[in-house]
Amino acid sequence: MAVAPMAKVIIVSHRTQASELLEQIQRDGICQILNAEQAMVSKDFQDLSTAAEKPREIENLVARLAKCIAFLKDYTPKTRSILDAALAPRVVIDEQAYKKTVDDKQILDIIEQSEQTETAIEELNTEFENIGCVLAELEPWANLETPVEELGALESTKCMAGLMPTQHYQQTIEGLAELGAAVQLVRSDRNKNACLVVCFNESAGEVQKLLRAADFEQISFDSMTGTVAELIAKNNEKLYETQKQLHQQQDTARKLAASFLDMQILHDHYANLLNREQTKSTAPATEQTVIFEAWVRKADYTRLEKTVSKFPASNLNQIAPAEGEEIPVEITNPRAIRPFEAITRLYGMPQHFELDPTTLLMPFFALFFALCLTDAGYGLILIGLCAFFIKRMQGDKKLMVMLLICSVVTIGAGALTGGWFGDAAQQLSAALGWTWLAKARESMMWFDPMVEPMIFFKLSLGLGYLHIMVGLIAAFVHNLVQKKVVAAVCDQLTWLVMLNAIVLKLFGTGFGLSPQAAAVSGKIAMFPAVVIVLFSQRQGAWVGRLAMGGYNLFSTIFYMGDVLSYLRLMALGMVTGGLAMAFNVMAKTASEKGTIIGYITMIIILVVGHLFNTLISGLSAFVHTIRLQFVEFFPKFLEGGGKQFQPLEKEYKHIYINQ
Repeated sequence: MAVAPMAKVIIVSHRTQASELLEQIQRDGICQILNAEQAMVSKDFQDLSTAAEKPREIENLVARLAKCIAFLKDYTPKTRSILDAALAPRVVIDEQAYKKTVDDKQILDIIEQSEQTETAIEELNTEFENIGCVLAELEPWANLETPVEELGALESTKCMAGLMPTQHYQQTIEGLAELGAAVQLVRSDRNKNACLVVCFNESAGEVQKLLRAADFEQISFDSMTGTVAELIAKNNEKLYETQKQLHQQQDTARKLAASFLDMQILHDHYANLLNREQTKSTAPATEQTVIFEAWVRKADYTRLEKTVSKFPASNLNQIAPAEGEEIPVEITNPRAIRPFEAITRLYGMPQHFELDPTTLLMPFFALFFALCLTDAGYGLILIGLCAFFIKRMQGDKKLMVMLLICSVVTIGAGALTGGWFGDAAQQLSAALGWTWLAKARESMMWFDPMVEPMIFFKLSLGLGYLHIMVGLIAAFVHNLVQKKVVAAVCDQLTWLVMLNAIVLKLFGTGFGLSPQAAAVSGKIAMFPAVVIVLFSQRQGAWVGRLAMGGYNLFSTIFYMGDVLSYLRLMALGMVTGGLAMAFNVMAKTASEKGTIIGYITMIIILVVGHLFNTLISGLSAFVHTIRLQFVEFFPKFLEGGGKQFQPLEKEYKHIYINQ
């Protein structure tokens, strides 16, 4: 439960060693290096320049590799299932294979070959489409025996070829006849008629006007010679030849795809090199040295010191952060708690001076998730699913491990509330006479939510109240540690005393207090209420401070709303159990027919129904449990908005090096 302490460092390296030093720092992955705009040394010494020009050659190479990978991907044999590709998208290789590929400079020749092949395929595809369009235009005129070049060779008349909508055809012919024009129908179909319209040059303008009104689509045979049948034959030959060349280029692409993994290795290698060179190029520098201003976790400072000491022309010193400088944040937790960092990071990092909420949220998150499900059978299903994904997936597995822990707690919550796939235990005990099963369920059970919902009601409210109190106590203790005594007393202690006094006043007799003691609790609540009005707002004029203090006191009612929102635990838990019971009833009804189909239907309902309920209820439990942390719990002691610590490290998009 800690925000990792950070150390500000400055590394000065001679230009001849800067690249090698950065490579080692990147391999360690423990140091966040600031660029010239972020570095304080640039502000103190404004005559510093940047280390070098941008590595455009490497940028271009990485872009070309990415384009080649995208192109060759479609021609690479699919050797893995969709699920495997989704869970483990990166290819696992050993370090020796990685080094061999990186050192083989001849592999870079494949980039040019791939680019040439891709360009050829694009051009052939375009040509193939163009020829197809030409054939589609020629097809309605296949019956035209007159060479197309002769259609425009008339002297005293004008010939227009085109497509005329069928619904306008008869009416247009009549209008054309009145203008002295002739129409020759070449081909007719349901929607359009291919026809030739011939008219004298003198009436061409009126004829064209009439044709436009009839939606006549004029066709041009410019640059074409011969009959339409001959043109179709020639274009079919060109289409065949283009398709043949396209297949040849695609075969070439498939051969090049044998180097697909090499392209991925090179892309990741040069992407890391680019990241390193960009870091160097944006660092402040003098004529002979490069200055790396950076952040490192104090726990890693010794390791960084050892790394820099390997380079004689480099020096490391720790410096004080500038006043008001934003310090990056990293959180560190024990191994058992670390999976729950996924929730903290989803919310956003705390400020460097705040608490890491991970340890506090862990027990509540797991318990609230379990109560939203309250079914041991569903916990077993989720354990199986989580174990499967943890084993098969690559990368950060914190979320899956966290859900695995929550699923184990769900089994306990289900056993205490008697939920085993809904009421499956009771149903089996009654149907098969397994009285031992019912006794085993009852021996582990605390209460049945369907029979005693008020216990669940009180449990949800009690846990909600405890959750809020823990948040206030965390803020109170943290303020004391930070020596902010006034804030601790006026902003947290007053609320802790007043809220608990009000609870004892209202419900103390139910907890075993005497009526007199409960009455005293009500009087105790008056003192912190006065302090809240007077001192909860400590800035500005007294009139404004008192007005804001009165509003803050009124916000006591908001705490009631916060506590009531925890009733979602009961609601979701009972909905999950009710839906599970509904599937059991449906399955029982199907099996009562006593037929094979009935039993098969029963099995399908049980498997599909309970799996569906597990997934949909698990999603609801996850979302609503997060909501309780983010909305009701974190605001009591956490502001958030910290800047994530981002060390320079090697990143791999396509491959996973097994060291």
